[in-house]
Amino acid sequence: MKFGPVPVAEAAGHILAHSEALPSGRLRKGTVLSPANLASLEAAGLPEVVVARLEPGDVAEDDAAARLAHAMLPEPEASGLRIGKAATGRVNLHATHIGLVEVDAARIDAINAVHPMITVATVRPWQSLPERGMAATIKIISYAVPGDALEAACAAAPGALILRPVTRRSAQLIETVIGDGAPQKGRRAVAGRLQRMGVPMLPDVAVPHDIAPLATAISQSEAEVILILTGSATSDLYDTAPEALRAAGGEVTHFGMPVDPGNLLFFGKLGERPVIGLPGCARSPALNGADWVLERMLCGIEVSPREISAMGVGGLLKEPPSRPRPRES
Repeated sequence: MKFGPVPVAEAAGHILAHSEALPSGRLRKGTVLSPANLASLEAAGLPEVVVARLEPGDVAEDDAAARLAHAMLPEPEASGLRIGKAATGRVNLHATHIGLVEVDAARIDAINAVHPMITVATVRPWQSLPERGMAATIKIISYAVPGDALEAACAAAPGALILRPVTRRSAQLIETVIGDGAPQKGRRAVAGRLQRMGVPMLPDVAVPHDIAPLATAISQSEAEVILILTGSATSDLYDTAPEALRAAGGEVTHFGMPVDPGNLLFFGKLGERPVIGLPGCARSPALNGADWVLERMLCGIEVSPREISAMGVGGLLKEPPSRPRPRES
């Protein structure tokens, strides 16, 4: 593509690079100039205009963006994403249902490394999206790109993005109570998280903060995902809640995470059902480490201790004002 000023008389068929004010109105940039457009420009007294001139092999911006989108999503319905209409060199990809965006960062990086005018921007990996939420935008920055560069970008694109749907259909919150106290208002925040993911919440259960009653509640739950919120924070791998999960016949996979708020989380399984010991910060609706684990498990995505340990980069989250012990006094 060649870019620069040309005499108006020679501009037919080229792309207007900058909008021009005319007596009859504004001629928008990106217009493929017709003889009628040239007549209007000449009548306005403009001797030349800045244009983009496509060369052999160039692909116009909208066609290029659309081709790259279809290369990224060769089967859009199977990927859970919808390809939007190309306009001004941009195509947006939207979720067709609630889910988590799985991003192949190496493929996105490979696309973006091909040519500086070919770009793809995505949400962060494993970002939760509502139905119709935007997962990515493809933008061709210039008015056209070389065809060979577009082909290289398309070759790197398949499998770069997929929306993982919610697969768990129910969850239950079990709270522990110390002494004669009442549950500490965690239900509303937890219910809000589940509602955003489209997962029904079974009636919550409150039991004394002891291993035996908590183990009974865990074993009797019929939910596909079991959530535990203790009246006293879980401080060790063998504290009340992890021991109760073991006593119920389950197993503890991991305790602790390098995400703040959210350090005091543990998770495991009861049979094939995920069990998450929520940190106290889950009583607040603010984002915390438990959100990242809960959302993945609701979508049937296995979470390993290695993946938890990798969450530290970017794991310093905003501190809620309700936190009893702030990071800095």
